[in-house]
Amino acid sequence: MKKVKITLSSIDDVKVFVNEINMLPYDADLVSGRYTVDAKSIMGIFSLNLSQPIELAIHSDNDEACEKFLSKISSFIVA
Repeated sequence: MKKVKITLSSIDDVKVFVNEINMLPYDADLVSGRYTVDAKSIMGIFSLNLSQPIELAIHSDNDEACEKFLSKISSFIVA
C-alpha cells in the first residue's frame, strides 16, 4: 500500500484526478479525518472537506505502477 497527501482545490482538479485514477487497475481510497471514500468516486470526493490536504491510499504491492501513477498526479501531491 502506498500513501501520499494530496490537495484537490477546484472542481477541475477533481475531474482530472478522477479521470487519472480510474485508469489505475487497483483500489484506492481517500481519507479525510475519520471519513474514507472510494478515490474513484467523484460523488464520494465531493463529500470530503477539500479545503485541507487529504490522504490517498493506493492498495497495490506493485511499486512501479504506483510510482508511474503518482508521477501523473504529481501536481496534486503535497509534502
